[in-house]
Amino acid sequence: MTKQAPLSAVKIDDARQKIDPIFLNTNLLRSDRLALSLVAKDETENPIRSFKGRGTGYFLADVAGDRTPLITASAGNFGQGLAYNAARHGRSLVVFASINANPLKIEAMRRFGAEVFLAGEDFDAAKEAAKIYAAERKLQFVEDGASAAIAEGAGTIAAELTEEVEDIDAVFIPLGNGALAAGIGCWFKSRSPRTRVVAVAAKGAPCMALSYNAGDVISTPEARTIADGIAVRIPVPSAVGWLKDAIDDVVLVDDDQLFDAMRFAHDTWKRLVEPAGAAGLAAILAQASALKGCRVATMLCGANLTDQQIEAWLPSAIKHNTNAC
Repeated sequence: MTKQAPLSAVKIDDARQKIDPIFLNTNLLRSDRLALSLVAKDETENPIRSFKGRGTGYFLADVAGDRTPLITASAGNFGQGLAYNAARHGRSLVVFASINANPLKIEAMRRFGAEVFLAGEDFDAAKEAAKIYAAERKLQFVEDGASAAIAEGAGTIAAELTEEVEDIDAVFIPLGNGALAAGIGCWFKSRSPRTRVVAVAAKGAPCMALSYNAGDVISTPEARTIADGIAVRIPVPSAVGWLKDAIDDVVLVDDDQLFDAMRFAHDTWKRLVEPAGAAGLAAILAQASALKGCRVATMLCGANLTDQQIEAWLPSAIKHNTNAC
């Protein structure tokens, strides 16, 4: 596996000056329900309802002035973030998404200005189609998990956390393509090395966990989980390399644990969180007894749910009012 240039906490600081402020300084939610001190950064109250505006914003600020059309693949949230920021920088964007992608996310990507093509049965198949499209037209392909700037932009969440909360014992981070975990881990290893950094993948999509443990890229034949935002079966080599130095462990959560976390977020903070965005919280709930007395952090990474995801767990009284919170 090719060694990548390391991520930089200095650049994470720089990103805080260049990302659209609408994505920064998000609310900090607190709870003592679990016999531990739990804090969660709420990344759901912005125009795209996820953290992806941070990394995509820094990526485009880093190449300001370039007007080359952009091509990417997305399960939905990354595409929204890139579309939002591409429009701010006057750049056109084509997004490839799976034919099974969340229709609300597809609609949102188009609303933010992207042209969206549907290809393949899952995210990785859509990504392969996007790469071919970009290569044939000699256009720039933007890959979530392969750009240092995207990871460093996501790492601004950690910079805010360490300013707002002292002596964090552990941080639990949803793990999909790896940019979020790599960026947040980079910051903690540099500025709060005592904090244990744990990435959380879906049990039905374990390729990044397998790759981290093996120190090499390991793909899986499928990614089967309710958490579409972290349903990855082919790892990004750059992200696998960064995780080696950025995190201490990877744990897996199943769909029932994700639903438990979604219920906890709603019951505790009145937040509707999509399954992938609740992965870190799910691992904390699963390990609560071992974390008793600790100060633990995570982030609620997205709130773009399908009707099916809502129907699966939300109390009937508000099933048809997803803006209730």
